[in-house]
Amino acid sequence: MGARTTALTALIATRRQGAWSDAILKEYVQRDRLDRRDAALASQLVYGVMQNRLLLDFYLSQVVSGPMSRLQPVMLDILRLGAYQILLLDKIPDSAAVNEAVEQTKHYVNKKAAGMTNGCLRALSRQKQSLRQPEDLATRYSHPQTLVELLQQSVGEEQIEAFLRADNEIAATCLQVNTLLSDAQEAEQALTQLGIAFEKHPWLDGCYLVRGTGNLAQLELFSSGKVYVQDPSARLAAMAAGAKPGMRVLDCCAAPGGKSFAAAIAMQNEGSVTSCDIHAHKVSLIEKGAARLGVSIVHARQADASQFEPEFEAGFDVVIADVPCSGLGVIRKKPDIRYKDLAPMQKLPQVQAAILENVSRYVKPGGVMVYSTCTVLKRENENVANAFLARHPEFRLEVFALPAGLDAQTDGMLTLYPHLHEADGFFICKLRKNV
Repeated sequence: MGARTTALTALIATRRQGAWSDAILKEYVQRDRLDRRDAALASQLVYGVMQNRLLLDFYLSQVVSGPMSRLQPVMLDILRLGAYQILLLDKIPDSAAVNEAVEQTKHYVNKKAAGMTNGCLRALSRQKQSLRQPEDLATRYSHPQTLVELLQQSVGEEQIEAFLRADNEIAATCLQVNTLLSDAQEAEQALTQLGIAFEKHPWLDGCYLVRGTGNLAQLELFSSGKVYVQDPSARLAAMAAGAKPGMRVLDCCAAPGGKSFAAAIAMQNEGSVTSCDIHAHKVSLIEKGAARLGVSIVHARQADASQFEPEFEAGFDVVIADVPCSGLGVIRKKPDIRYKDLAPMQKLPQVQAAILENVSRYVKPGGVMVYSTCTVLKRENENVANAFLARHPEFRLEVFALPAGLDAQTDGMLTLYPHLHEADGFFICKLRKNV
């Protein structure tokens, strides 16, 4: 099975199951046993269609006779995939994209509909230089208008277009060196020997940006635990916590465990990291990750961060609360987030405040709590943190060190943006409890 068919079946499954496209894509690439090159192409196609769906529909509406809403969903999947290749990629000949789409229509719709696919996509190919262009940001960058307006309230009018544009870029995978088992030199040599092009991250040491690696689990460098995947923004949150060897650390909403692992590595595997998640199956993922990385001080357990655990009270030097959030800082990695219903997100600040209120009881006098999210919305970030500080005079903001090369400033709170910082959109707040 080729990359384009894998991409189509992944798009169909994502739509039918209401699942995340990145998870479906990973499963289908393994199912179809794609090599690294085809896996990279399938990923590019799925992400490209998801990232540009509203724009592709805008273009298709100019060559499809009748309302787009009358098309069968599978037919629309096929047309979007073909349109993406014709209009937004330059390495696939238009004729190949059209022919493949026609064959897909015969197989997944019916032979009669293949004529329509052929006509529409050939018309797109002929008219690509004369198609009407969208005037609004929502269509141009395929973010629903209500989402654009919501983001603009926090990102600002001057930065919103750059932010939306960054959401549509294919994010590199960030590999962090596990200094318990390896070092930067060994990681660079291994990547070079594997023929994987890499870039050093502009402001985070021991972090490498790679693309088109296919299934990382098949790489010895990864399977041996010498590197792990973590975005620089999440790594910075763990760094802000300032965990040192011998400390007791609690990671409250830990899965898949990246910040727990980063803390344990910073602690040189000395002390203890209690790594909690509400879902049992995610606890096992944390355990497997820790074993792969050779981290013995991470102890995973199932726990609800909003429910008080008496045994944890005033028991930790560091508490990390990377709470459930809207995820609007990671749209470039999870493009389908942009199409989710915004209404349930309005309740998130209440959930976040409840978790922060609860886990603050676990911090020792003189200890640290780090509150973080992977969103850029102020209502989930600064507003929650400031409201907590107003209720708890025993906590205060604490400035944390930023890596050289990171063009940002912090007063104890920091928001990172994809278009500015080569990192996920992320909020970090460091709070120190009075002695």
